[in-house]
Order: sequence, then C-alpha cells, then structure tokens
Amino acid sequence: MAMEKGSAFLLKVGNGAEPPGFATVAGLRTTQLTVNAETVVVTNQGSGGWRELLSGAGVRSVSLSGAGVFTGSGAEVRVKGNALAGVIDDYQVVFESGETVTGRFLITRLDYAGDYNGERTYTMALESSGPVVTA
Repeated sequence: MAMEKGSAFLLKVGNGAEPPGFATVAGLRTTQLTVNAETVVVTNQGSGGWRELLSGAGVRSVSLSGAGVFTGSGAEVRVKGNALAGVIDDYQVVFESGETVTGRFLITRLDYAGDYNGERTYTMALESSGPVVTA
C-alpha cells in the first residue's frame, strides 16, 4: 500500500438529499477513523486453554473525530446544526487513494475554543448508527 498524505484524509457531511451529495467539513487539521468490534467469547473446555471468539458476532461500530480551524463554511454550519439538534446524518471519509467510508453518524461532541489573539478552533466526535460501507 502506498503512503498517503494526511491532508487528503477528508471528512464530509451529507447535504440531506437522497442519494446524498457530500461537502468537505472545512478547516480540519486532523481526522481520525476507528473501527470497533465487540467480541463474543465462545471459549469452552475443548479450547485447549486458548480463548476462542465467534466470528461475525457482537456489535460493530465506527468512530470519527476531527479537529481544525473554524472557517464558517456551509458544511460546518450543517455540522453545528446536527450537533445542536441531535440529528443523525450522512457522513463520508475520503482517503487519498479514492477509497471511501460512508455511513450515518451522530455527533456526540462538538467543542469550540479560541484565544483572544488566535484563531477559533473546533473538535468533534461522531459515532456510527447502522451499517458503514467502504468503496
């Protein structure tokens, strides 16, 4: 796998249409995607003392987070509105290779900060709701 630039790791929010169009959440300096899987242990007397897990069982989820500089873009306005309303919306992560991860997410945290002589920044955390697909 070829190396990829972090600046090409983009978080996008849907526009509410069906199928959704996506706009890049502007100003992000860092983006993170975490795939989570709950384990279902099926260890028994025949396991020879080794833990065994049940494949395909348990709850799977994806967590997204990002931090950046506030720009006031339309995508940022939509993200803030989603956070305030507790709305689950379409989001997409795009990698430099063109691979995408798309699903519906709830913003679980949105923080704004700023120093009197510096830029306004924000951090956000999102949790998946339903299936997440890669393409």
